[in-house]
Amino acid sequence: MRTEFDRAYVTAHGKVAVLTLNHPEAMNAAGTKLVRGAAAALNFIEKKENGFRAIILTGEGRGFCSGANLSERGGEDTGVGHALETVYHPFLRRLRDLSIPLVTAVNGAAAGVGMSLALMGDLVVAARSAYFLQAFTRIGLVPDGGSTWLLPRLIGLARAKELSLLAERLPAEKALEWGLINRVADDAALMEEALRLASQLADGPSSLAITRKLYWDSPLNTYEEQLDLERASQERAGKTQDFVEGVSAFLQKRPAKFQGK
Repeated sequence: MRTEFDRAYVTAHGKVAVLTLNHPEAMNAAGTKLVRGAAAALNFIEKKENGFRAIILTGEGRGFCSGANLSERGGEDTGVGHALETVYHPFLRRLRDLSIPLVTAVNGAAAGVGMSLALMGDLVVAARSAYFLQAFTRIGLVPDGGSTWLLPRLIGLARAKELSLLAERLPAEKALEWGLINRVADDAALMEEALRLASQLADGPSSLAITRKLYWDSPLNTYEEQLDLERASQERAGKTQDFVEGVSAFLQKRPAKFQGK
């Protein structure tokens, strides 16, 4: 079953929702319509009654996302920062704050803000032909989409600056070698691998959502603050039905059947 949104659609694969950016004629360039359509799709996915417990984000056609859609630029008086604040930043925060795990399946180009979207995945799987590109200097702009925060933490300052200043393509295999992504799959097997990982997450406990938040908060905290946050988070996890099931399964020497509750 396919549920349509503006330049995006959702397909159900059991407990996994696949959110596909759907503007292939522009290699899924992230314009206002596409981003808002994708945000509406996330609202649909996170509705409890739909039963989804993991998400895959991918792109239709030969590219994941080629960056911002420059053909949709507003008037000069608004400035390029206006679109960041009103369109892109809310969507990036939406991905950060998801209540269920996110896998990104990167097919083809992930350029500019598209690279940032790809790296928002808790797990990032790339097709062997995929590449990542900090394209901003090619048009006289600076990195955005949170990339100057993400990249130094993922691959170190030297490599982050190299990507942004030289604007050279980073092939999927090299991105894996650098520790930027989690998996590389043959092009034909990309979605199979992404679904395998997402299904594993979908069968996991509700504590996965708490875990992803711990990692998002970690760079902002001192060691002592993070210890306190872990304690509070563990209190939350310890009150879930999944914790009770996990302990019971361990004692009974059987696989746990988590319900995400």
